[in-house]
Amino acid sequence: MKKSFSLLLGTCLSALLVNHASAAAPQPDQTQQKNAATSAAKPASAQVTKTHKKADAAPVAADKAESIVVLGAGAARETQNVSHKALQEYTPGTSPFKALSKLPGVMFTSSDPLGSYEWSQQIIIRGFDQSRLGFTMDGVPLGNLAYGNDNGLSIGRALQTENNGRATLSQGAGSVDVAAANNLGGALQFTSIDPTDKFGVDVAGTIGSASTWRTFMRVNSGTLPGGGKFYVSYDYQDANKWKGDGIQRQHQANAKYVQPLGDNVKLTLFGDWSQRRENDYQDLSLQTVHKYGYNVDNITGNYALAKQIASAYQNGTAFPAGIPDQDFVYYNAAGLRQDAMGYGKLDFRINNRLKGYIMGYGHTNSGEGAWVTPYVPTPAELGGSPLSTRTTEYDIHRAGFIGSLTYKIANHTIEGGFWFENNNFEQARRYYGLNTDGSPSSIHWYTNNSFYTQWQSTFNTKTYQVHLQDTWQITPALKLNYGFRSLIVDNSARALSGNYLGTPMANPYPSGSIQAANGFLPQVGANYRLNHHNEIFADFARNMAAYDNSQTGATSPFATTIAGYEAIKNKIRPEMAYTEEVGYRYHSNTIQASLTGYYVEFENRLLSITQGAGIQGNPSVLANVGGVTARGIDAAFNYRFARNWSLYASYAFNDSTYNDNVTSGSTVYALKGKKVVAMPRNLANVQVGYDDGAIWGNANMQFQDRRTYTYLNDAWVPANYIFNLNLGYRFQSQNWFLRGLDAQINVSNLFNKHYIATVGSNGAVFSDPTGSFATLQAGSPRMVFFTLRKHFD
Repeated sequence: MKKSFSLLLGTCLSALLVNHASAAAPQPDQTQQKNAATSAAKPASAQVTKTHKKADAAPVAADKAESIVVLGAGAARETQNVSHKALQEYTPGTSPFKALSKLPGVMFTSSDPLGSYEWSQQIIIRGFDQSRLGFTMDGVPLGNLAYGNDNGLSIGRALQTENNGRATLSQGAGSVDVAAANNLGGALQFTSIDPTDKFGVDVAGTIGSASTWRTFMRVNSGTLPGGGKFYVSYDYQDANKWKGDGIQRQHQANAKYVQPLGDNVKLTLFGDWSQRRENDYQDLSLQTVHKYGYNVDNITGNYALAKQIASAYQNGTAFPAGIPDQDFVYYNAAGLRQDAMGYGKLDFRINNRLKGYIMGYGHTNSGEGAWVTPYVPTPAELGGSPLSTRTTEYDIHRAGFIGSLTYKIANHTIEGGFWFENNNFEQARRYYGLNTDGSPSSIHWYTNNSFYTQWQSTFNTKTYQVHLQDTWQITPALKLNYGFRSLIVDNSARALSGNYLGTPMANPYPSGSIQAANGFLPQVGANYRLNHHNEIFADFARNMAAYDNSQTGATSPFATTIAGYEAIKNKIRPEMAYTEEVGYRYHSNTIQASLTGYYVEFENRLLSITQGAGIQGNPSVLANVGGVTARGIDAAFNYRFARNWSLYASYAFNDSTYNDNVTSGSTVYALKGKKVVAMPRNLANVQVGYDDGAIWGNANMQFQDRRTYTYLNDAWVPANYIFNLNLGYRFQSQNWFLRGLDAQINVSNLFNKHYIATVGSNGAVFSDPTGSFATLQAGSPRMVFFTLRKHFD
């Protein structure tokens, strides 16, 4: 298959120059828009000329093309939209977060070039990480996007990148109708593209660095008798890690069906299946990076050395040469996830004033985090290796309903709705035996025959949300949006007994229940159009985040001992955030610009800390430790400065500081006034783009200021600036082979910079003056990918 792909590549490249020369000349006949099914191969707005003979098509000026970023004209809060086109300019399989990271105030990092490696994925907006942001896909809640997600799944497993539609970001306030129980710092709303009206088949293949190989196919039915239409799509992606030994592999399928039911009702069905397997990169410390460099990784393939390290640790003997301790490198680790998600939605219009929708959705997930550990040996009767494989096992079964009604009367648009979800989650920590001979694998599922279940628990989460809002067009220039939501989240946990070699063991974790509730979470915003080009807006919002509900969640009341839970269950309060924004926007045919200032008070911050004096041996339990104040500026500028050329730039300044000192055990940590971990003070993006309808490309620079991973700010990761290059060519020809074909080259980290990508992969600590805490992930070096796409109609 790779040989065939190479032959296709050679044929296309040899035809490129001749084809572009002929495509550059305008044709005399009238143009018509191509089927939207070619959007995977060219912009939806690209025009093609047809004549009675085999004439080539004229390119389209970029000023007629789809804008890559729309800066929320008319919105009463800071909002940006990133287009389907912008998402498709990245290497297929790339997380949409990577495209969204060009927006002001958004920091996204990952140690792999596609941003899809979930252990290292990190998104922070205005000082709030992904656990405190809201995420939806076509309105379906995706949960908190933590690595061991107990209530959802990542967007990369919910939707194929080729099927990503427009993505909308609300930086600070989100919206009262977003189905999220944790959106303190804003909301990201993803959408899927719809099936096309005409039959078509899209195929694509990608090859690149680290033996990357990705294939994709989508079949659009076109409009069927009865008016319905659908697509089905499938992709397979396989790549080696860029350092060390291991793979990143995913199978995924999507299907979407749209059926009109008369003139006023539309049915939409969507389904997703994904299976992802990814070997981990070793977490690094500053000390490791300074002494050994960025390429230190797991020692997969050297089982003998891994056994020596484990034996030395367990017996108190000397470590092998060059190995300082048992945590310097591990043998292997992996994340495994399998998801099935779907929804059915009815959109209806009762009359010209009243419309609405109702949606039901479901999601199941099986997952494991596997790690070959030197801390627990395999019993002699099961193989006797000084190593064993530790798993953290996940199982999600959730279902929910969402509904909305919108009524227009006079100058008011009144909308109200509800969201209910029931989520059953199971989690367990188990150990599986290894032999002394033969290398183990941590890339396959471990099921049955564990020799040790350290703990296991079942959790149930019920979420109830209702909202009501009104948009009042007071005058043609002044619009007021105001509303509120009421949110109740009931969490319960039931601890099950563990076992060691068949002998029951007590579970150290608690059973119980807790509720996070707030009946009035308001949002008020106004937009005033000064004239056709200029507008100002202001917004205020109050939000609450529910507790995590798992054994490992950062804000879970059940991630402590029974005694610890009893001590906090009537004391802790859910986290709250208060956001104020004031902004200005400018819009014309060639320029979009926005400038927003914001102030955020984050209250009741939750942190696991030791209670009482450390010598007492008290457990670490969840506690409210004060607040955070964030002040900042977001700025964005999009300028089409010449025919086919565009310039985009964004800048964000964020000053997020802790408001209170924290007492852990008998130690008081002076956090007051310290900077929030992992959030850079300055972020900037600059992108220059060209698109004449045939040739397109852009060069992008992203800057991230230095970041800290200690609450006391005594260890910092240096700033970095990374360049990326994307180039493409859309063949515009009536030749059957070249029609609907495009080629694309993507280069990440163009100048091959060494840098730290993720800060806090293992969380944050109070202090690390020696730089020995391993919680960093190195960024990938320069990597190159080539993609060919073909549309058949």
